[in-house]
Amino acid sequence: MDSQAARTRLEYERHDAQARLIAARATLERLRTERAEAGTADDEHDPDGSTLSAEWTMAVAHCRIVEDSIAQIGAALARVDAGSYGICASCGRPIPRVRLEARPAARTCADCANCAGSQ
Repeated sequence: MDSQAARTRLEYERHDAQARLIAARATLERLRTERAEAGTADDEHDPDGSTLSAEWTMAVAHCRIVEDSIAQIGAALARVDAGSYGICASCGRPIPRVRLEARPAARTCADCANCAGSQ
């Protein structure tokens, strides 16, 4: 993947992730309002009550995942600028195009990613 195509794809991915982050933060705000209106912060012990605590936990986790994705995309764009995009940060070999198409912000080839995941 040439650097301009990589930059275009990464910028699209970043724009999409930023939209998902806005939606996730709106969900958190909605839940914050619902919790305040319900007058309780401890709904998890009420079997007949709402599930705001569980929803809150999932929404916070979703925000963190999307924020991490945005950071990874930013790092990938920096690699494009540095001329090292598409080179495995672990072994130094080219990352196969099919992996970059599936995971545009990938830092490592699939072999190195699998080794790191098995430790």
